[in-house]
Amino acid sequence: MTHIAPLAVVARTHHDQVGGKGANLGELVGAGLPVPDGFVITTDAYTDFVAANRLVQRIRTLVGAGGPDASEQIAAAFVAGRVPAGLRREILRAYADLGGGPVAVRSSATAEDLDDVSFAGQQETYLNVRGNDALLAAVVRCWASLWTDRAIAYRARQRFDSAGVRLAVVVQRMVPAEAAGVMFTANPTNGRRDE
Repeated sequence: MTHIAPLAVVARTHHDQVGGKGANLGELVGAGLPVPDGFVITTDAYTDFVAANRLVQRIRTLVGAGGPDASEQIAAAFVAGRVPAGLRREILRAYADLGGGPVAVRSSATAEDLDDVSFAGQQETYLNVRGNDALLAAVVRCWASLWTDRAIAYRARQRFDSAGVRLAVVVQRMVPAEAAGVMFTANPTNGRRDE
């Protein structure tokens, strides 16, 4: 899998590359359900961005030290970073192939939508994103949201090792919605499928 994967070719078996949300959306597409067209910027893109901007040690140091402004410093380091030229071209080509226009830019972490923890709402989503610069900025902010105070604290409460977490980003065409929501196929507090 490259840095970009159309939702139509994504499945749960790609969870490590496309995160929980991306994998589940791919499954819905594969089942023939009406899902807005889109693509996933894979976790390899996140890894390449972090490496290119030498953020690995900075993140490790800031998270290890804790403190009230650690996540703000991490976010600032992400925003100050540069998307590598080749990756930038791939993202913008996929966006153009999608038709440009308004999109939703949605985080999809590898520690998301798991059988025993959901991580719902821990990372960011940006709606009505328009234009190349706005898209790239939203992608970088999504990547940075892996390191917000609430996301770090949630992983710690769930005893989930932050060092192994990576983030993919789902980019989907915006559609006018009459309704939206989340459906549980099992009781989220006890896992019973008959409740």
